[in-house]
Amino acid sequence: MDRFNAMKVYVRVAEEQGFAAAARALNMSPAAVTRTIAQLEDIIGARLLIRTTRTVTMTEAGTRYLADCKRLLADLHEVEAAAGGAYARPSGMLSITAPVQFGQMHVAPIVGRYLDQYPDMRARLMLFDRIVNIVEEGIDLAVRIGHLADSSLSAIRIGQVRQVVCGAPAYFDRVGVPEIPADLAGHRIIATTGSSARLDWQFNTLSGAGRKIQVSPDARWQTNSIEAARKAVIDGWGIMRMLSYQAAPFISNGSLQTVLDDHAPDPVPVHLVHPEGRHAPAKVRSFIDLAVEILRSNPVLNSD
Repeated sequence: MDRFNAMKVYVRVAEEQGFAAAARALNMSPAAVTRTIAQLEDIIGARLLIRTTRTVTMTEAGTRYLADCKRLLADLHEVEAAAGGAYARPSGMLSITAPVQFGQMHVAPIVGRYLDQYPDMRARLMLFDRIVNIVEEGIDLAVRIGHLADSSLSAIRIGQVRQVVCGAPAYFDRVGVPEIPADLAGHRIIATTGSSARLDWQFNTLSGAGRKIQVSPDARWQTNSIEAARKAVIDGWGIMRMLSYQAAPFISNGSLQTVLDDHAPDPVPVHLVHPEGRHAPAKVRSFIDLAVEILRSNPVLNSD
């Protein structure tokens, strides 16, 4: 049995969630597709798919095997492309994920430039404010904000961001400016959160030496929308904490000003991560090259 061809059949069955649909897409008979999957399961020694009269779903082993198949087939494609002289010519579909605000502000413009630069490429930009398992979901590249957990993913640092406390100048003229974190108790707080859980804002002490101050402000207004919270702050209702890149345009135009800067917590890194390491396909390497050049030159992401 041609193992790579069997992997291609398995990937298509998993993606189409059906044997008949996969057979049509591969120009094979349904019987041939069924036989190939059965042989593959016999060789592996594990059941990959659960078949019912209406649906086909993957087992836990099948889910892991799908990710491995996609990686191996991508490696094979890369080897063939290199042998054919196409190593430096990106083509196909590039899937990217990023946090919503960061993606809108900083990644989407890069995608446009990338597609202009490489006419044979297509791109899919998916924006989520959650950590996406890029291996299981077949995504080529992700932007991660924060310290990375240990993993097999390759990471390229492109900058850093800070947590900043902001308010409208008119609000501070009316209510006063907090001088120390404890002063937040006297201010109206807007918080971006997905739940009603207690807020914990961390600050550094002026003395340094690794000492931290923990504050749990009473946020009368909570929302899961950064845009709604920021609009309320700009309108002068209260103050909020957000990431520095989210506030930067509004600080520049005078709509917002930061406070408690002397107590700001340590910055957190921003990385591009991908699963292929040095064997990343040309489409990933070329996007990384462009993104690194643009993002590392952005003062919003690389100021002290």
